[in-house]
Amino acid sequence: MQTDLLNSMSIWLCQTCFMSLTLIMLLLTYNPALATSVDRNQLCDWLQVSNSAIESKSNRGEIYKTTLNDARVVMINFKPKKDDWRVAIIDLTNQEGEDEFHFRMLPPCIIVEGRQLIRKGTGVEAISILDSNLEEQAREPQNPPFIIEDHIPVFAEPPLIALVDTGVNYLLPEFQDSIAIGNDGDLLGYDFWDDDPLPFDKDPRRNPFFPLHHGSTVFSVMDREADGIKTALYRFPAMNLCRFKALIEHAAGLGVRIINMSMGSKDLKEWECFYKVAQSHTKLLFVVSAGNDGISIDKDPIYPASFGLPNMVVVTSSDVFGRLASESNYGVKNVDFAVPAEQVEVIDHRGVRNTTGGTSYAAPRVSALAARFLRHRPNSNVENIINFLKSRSIPSPEATTRYGWIPDPTDNYGF
Repeated sequence: MQTDLLNSMSIWLCQTCFMSLTLIMLLLTYNPALATSVDRNQLCDWLQVSNSAIESKSNRGEIYKTTLNDARVVMINFKPKKDDWRVAIIDLTNQEGEDEFHFRMLPPCIIVEGRQLIRKGTGVEAISILDSNLEEQAREPQNPPFIIEDHIPVFAEPPLIALVDTGVNYLLPEFQDSIAIGNDGDLLGYDFWDDDPLPFDKDPRRNPFFPLHHGSTVFSVMDREADGIKTALYRFPAMNLCRFKALIEHAAGLGVRIINMSMGSKDLKEWECFYKVAQSHTKLLFVVSAGNDGISIDKDPIYPASFGLPNMVVVTSSDVFGRLASESNYGVKNVDFAVPAEQVEVIDHRGVRNTTGGTSYAAPRVSALAARFLRHRPNSNVENIINFLKSRSIPSPEATTRYGWIPDPTDNYGF
C-alpha cells in the first residue's frame, strides 16, 4: 500500500530523572554475551555462493539464494554484481521462514553492521544491533511496556482526539503529558495491527530490520499545538483495513470527537470498509491528509481523502504564503484546506528534534485547531466545527482547495 506514512529522521535526552528510564528502554545496553547462530566464517563462506542459485539480476544488484541443511535460507544481494561487488547484503531466515538476521558486508569479508530480530511469541520484541564482531551494541525495543512518569495525571476527561498512524513512542517524556491514560495507568488506545494494547511506533513492511517510523513525528506536531488536550493513540490495521470498524468504534467509545489520519492510498477496494463505518459515525470528524504525489485527487483519487464524506476534512500543505507545496496533492472538490506545513518542527521516535514537511504534518495542525475550538465549545457538532474552520480560512493564491488556506492554525481567534 502506497502510504503517506513516511519520514523516519543520537538520542536526545532531557535532563530529568526520566532520562535513565528512557535510555534503558530505547537502547537496552551493550550486551557482548548475546549468542548468535551465525559466525564470521559462515558469512565469508556464504559470500562464495558456490552452491547458490541466482534469483534475479537488476540495476539494484544480483541476488543469490542458498537453502542450508537446517532449512534456513540465505539471500545475498551483491551490489552492483557478484563478480565486481562493492557491497553485499546478507539476509537470513530461520527454519520457520521468518526474518532473523541482516548483515551489510564489504569486500573481501568485512562486517559493517548486523541486525537480529529478537522474537517473542509471534511478534518481534526488539532489534539487536551487532558490531563487526557480532556482539550486541544496542537493542531497539519494538513493543515495550508502557511506563508512566509519576507526575503525569491519569484519566480525568474523555480524550478529544485520536491519532491513527504507525503508533507513537509513548515512552518519550515530551509526549506523556498529552497521551490519554486511564485510571488504571494504561494507555487509552490500541494497536490494531498487532492486536495488543501497545501502539508503539513502527512500520516493518518495507524492511523489518529498518522499520519506518511516522506516527511519533505527526503526534509531536499535534501535541505542540493542541494545548494539552489528551490524545488516544492507535496503530492502524495495515494488514486488514476492515478492522477500522473496530478501531473507530473503540475511539468513539472513549469519547473521541476528532480522528487524525495522515495516510492514504489509491486502492479504493481496501478502503471500502473504512468508508462504511466512517459514514455511519456522523458525530466524529475525520481529519485526513491529502497526500504527497503532486496530483489533483479530484482527477486521480486518493483514499480516504477522495471519499467526500460530510464528516471529513482533507488538508494539504502550503508554504507560509499560502502557495501549494510542490509535492502536495490538491483539488477544489476533495481538498478542503491548506495550512503551512513545509518547515515544521518535529520530535521523532528517538526523541530527536528535526524539521520536516508535507501533508502528513498539515493534518495534525488542523486537528489541534479543531480540538481547541471544541474544548471551548463542547456542544458543537461536526458541522459547527467545519464551519469554524471555514471561518478561519482565506482565499489561496491558487485555486487548489475548496475553502482556501488557514494562515495560522495556532491562533485561537474565533473561539
